[in-house]
Amino acid sequence: MKISFHGQACIKIETAGKTILVDPFISGNSQSDLIAENEQPDFIAVTHGHDDHVGDTVKIAKQSGATVICNAELADFFSLQGVQNIAGMHIGGKRTFDFGTIKLTQAFHGSSTVVDGQFIDLGLPNGFVFTIEGKNIYHAGDTGLFSDMKLIGELQPLELAFLPIGDNFTMGPEDAKIAADFLKAKKVVPIHYNTFPLIAQDGAKFTASLSEGIEGVKMEIGEEIHV
Repeated sequence: MKISFHGQACIKIETAGKTILVDPFISGNSQSDLIAENEQPDFIAVTHGHDDHVGDTVKIAKQSGATVICNAELADFFSLQGVQNIAGMHIGGKRTFDFGTIKLTQAFHGSSTVVDGQFIDLGLPNGFVFTIEGKNIYHAGDTGLFSDMKLIGELQPLELAFLPIGDNFTMGPEDAKIAADFLKAKKVVPIHYNTFPLIAQDGAKFTASLSEGIEGVKMEIGEEIHV
């Protein structure tokens, strides 16, 4: 499979003729190399309801017919906006799709938005474990460090993990290094940093700090890796 990074927490997974777009914050994101109007994924996976993760989900889902995978509250929110194909799930649940399986993991963060001056709670944030082509890929979403990351790595040995390092709103580099030790993924990619000044971090310094046996991969915007 081929996985590419597109700024903030947005990644694209391409496998066996299927494309999965995760947290498509494209419009208004100076770090993104994508054009929302051009995207035609088969699936969109959204970790939580903040604008820098929901991004262009509704627009892309409507133009592509993609199935949106998210928590149940977000599923209702997207349905009210006219999204037709939605797979609502919740933390701990696993479901099979054309590309493989996806399991929702806990994340420690918030999940909300404001519409017409009205605050809307959008359920619990989550991460994802994708099992594709027999390999487990973990996208942590926005989260702080938590000790049950050890269980995530023990229950499904991880080929690759995407971890936020921006600090302030999520883990910083020091806690993300501990998370990498807990997860024991073969490769770790930093995400959710440098999109704006408050979350500026040195991705190369983080990857170089990882423990022996864990390969740190600092992906540039638009860069692809094969897993």
